[in-house]
Amino acid sequence: MQQEMPRRSNRERTETTRTALLSAARKLFIEKSYAETATPDIAVAAGVTRGALYHHFADKQALFRAVVEQEAAEVAREIEAAAPRSLSARDALLEGGRAFLTAMSVPGRTRLLLLDGPAVLSRAVMDEIDGKHGARTLREGLAIAMSENGMKKLPLDALTALLSSAFDRAALAVEAGGQPADLNTALAAIIDGLFS
Repeated sequence: MQQEMPRRSNRERTETTRTALLSAARKLFIEKSYAETATPDIAVAAGVTRGALYHHFADKQALFRAVVEQEAAEVAREIEAAAPRSLSARDALLEGGRAFLTAMSVPGRTRLLLLDGPAVLSRAVMDEIDGKHGARTLREGLAIAMSENGMKKLPLDALTALLSSAFDRAALAVEAGGQPADLNTALAAIIDGLFS
């Protein structure tokens, strides 16, 4: 007797298709670049029709933005996991910084978030995405550190922007073959300098 497979709900099918598209697109954007990746290639790699791709995403750029948002959210999750509220503000900033560099070492992530992202979506859009994810975690950590009276009181937005740039530059340096331990040591010294 043949057993019937339970039917998947529309929501399950939608999520499965969306996940397949994001995964295929991420892989191709990293392997070939955004410019060299065509939507038919993504559809084939995801095992769906182009119609299904356009049902979920208005165009290739919308799909790219979704991939970038997913990557940025994962970086923030890794930072938050490494820097729980139980740590002192200083230690949370240091551990969060280390977690950022580790998270950015996932193959392709630096390219997506720091190189292709600004080129494809614009610096303003990337700042908006980062403001919801990685830069948000940094800003929150700095705000806590300043409120605990352990860190110098400085303009929060400016400090967040500058430290975020330093972390991004460190991630690019690691991608280019730099030593993560050296970069973590230098970033830790910068953070420690804010507490003296």
